[in-house]
Amino acid sequence: MPKVTHFEVLGQDAAALQRFYGGAFDWELQDVMDGSYYMIQPEGGIAGGVGSAQGGPGHVTFYIEVDDPAETLQKIGQLGGRTVQEPMDVPGGPTIALFADPEGHVVGLVKAS
Repeated sequence: MPKVTHFEVLGQDAAALQRFYGGAFDWELQDVMDGSYYMIQPEGGIAGGVGSAQGGPGHVTFYIEVDDPAETLQKIGQLGGRTVQEPMDVPGGPTIALFADPEGHVVGLVKAS
């Protein structure tokens, strides 16, 4: 069964979000992209990221691990969802994609390793 493996909180000020979430939950966030993206590796929890929305509106999303993001996007389209971002390889990381459900909620997919 696919599982949630990652979350993101993206907004206009990555450093302010890092300070907020780090302070609110005592999370240790590691800068992985020169101040624009910070990773969280909570013990026993789901890893995540806090960072810059890179010119777009901020959002919160979660990522579901699947074997084949392209195939999953096709199934999502048949069920009334739509592709927001085709599968792309994150430099030094996984393959990810984004979709919107029938009500417009954006959710991520991450290729199982």
